[in-house]
Amino acid sequence: MNMKIAFVGKGGSGKTTLSSLFIRHLAATGAPVVAVDADINQHLGAALGLDDEQSAQLPAMGGRLPLIKDYLRGTNPRITGTDAMIKTTPPGAGSRLLRIREDNPVYETCARAVELDGGAVRLMVTGPFTEADLGVACYHSKTGAVELLLNHLVDGRDEYAVVDMTAGSDSFASGMFTRFDMTFLVAEPTRKGVSVYRQYKDYAQDFGVDLKVVGNKVQGQDDLDFLREQVGDDLLVTVGHSDWVRSMEKGRPPRFTLLEETNHLALKTLQEAADATYERRDWERYTRQMVHFHLKNAQSWGNERTGADLAAQVDPDFVLREHAPATA
Repeated sequence: MNMKIAFVGKGGSGKTTLSSLFIRHLAATGAPVVAVDADINQHLGAALGLDDEQSAQLPAMGGRLPLIKDYLRGTNPRITGTDAMIKTTPPGAGSRLLRIREDNPVYETCARAVELDGGAVRLMVTGPFTEADLGVACYHSKTGAVELLLNHLVDGRDEYAVVDMTAGSDSFASGMFTRFDMTFLVAEPTRKGVSVYRQYKDYAQDFGVDLKVVGNKVQGQDDLDFLREQVGDDLLVTVGHSDWVRSMEKGRPPRFTLLEETNHLALKTLQEAADATYERRDWERYTRQMVHFHLKNAQSWGNERTGADLAAQVDPDFVLREHAPATA
């Protein structure tokens, strides 16, 4: 199946650890994966086994935004220039689309291959952003390059884009939370742990977003009962203590096959839940939501910041589809 998958959760929930385990699981199946660290605190590279020096050398998408914009713009006549592109700019006729398996200048410049037990994934990181990059004077703009990427990404069957997200209001304001086929919310069995779930649930239900809860740091029946009481049927699976994860966090991960069997089964459950959303994909709704949030951002700040009418960037005849041509 082809999936765009987000991992969200409050700081310390184990979101990055679980997203890295899921990425390792997918890589072990031989599936092509683009992994994106869109969190404000960049830890996904380390969780995938990179040392500090290797992580520091990962190319930041934010520092390469002009190239990303120029490539994605293609020959789209509705986009007057890269200066007029904002993080919500949707593709249209003439835009260049991205695919998981291909080689292109965006991947060549912004992605690096990470070897995982014989498999390899492409890793991309947001890195530091400047106000000038995205026209948003706050750190939430870090995810802007990721949103442009997702707006132009056409993933095919048996391909995965996995994004380690920041669980803040940035993804709600921009609409990035609607860019995913499945959102896994990592929650500890505490009141704070489920508060992010309630926030996401409130926003997601109006936009048809598939949301499942992964209970983390669950130590017994009382923890399990608490999560079931708080999130109901949205609780998909729970994860407890892992000696494998403990070793990984010390920088000495054993071979992935040695991960506890219960955790292997949990990761398989996540993949099955994500794959099950494939038949429910609605490209018209996906494109419509993209346009909705672009117009909202254009009106609230984009038009003033760029000096252009960004509503003119919307191509009314364009629908992003799985089998769209590489240059739409």
